[in-house]
Amino acid sequence: MTQIEFPKGLTFNFIKEIDYAERAIISKIVLKKETGNVTLFSFDKGQNLSEHTAPFDAMVQVIEGTAEILIDKQAFILNQGECIVMPAGIPHAVNAVERFKMVLTMIKSK
Repeated sequence: MTQIEFPKGLTFNFIKEIDYAERAIISKIVLKKETGNVTLFSFDKGQNLSEHTAPFDAMVQVIEGTAEILIDKQAFILNQGECIVMPAGIPHAVNAVERFKMVLTMIKSK
């Protein structure tokens, strides 16, 4: 049986849990629940998630490197340790200024 989520009751380090892949984006599900998800990502330099919207708020936490987050076409540069909330229903995109890792936390409204 394939495990979708990270194991519970064990310690882990986000930065060590995901590697980079050349010209790619990698994602790993940390938690997946009906009420929201936590996903760990790594982006190689130059990779991006194109502009899209989501029906719920999503928080990006950069844990390594530098990312450009666009919210309603306004650019925000985030470095390690910085976070931003992308509001529900507003177009947003993610660009890898350099290789970076992030944790994406999405909270769904009922």
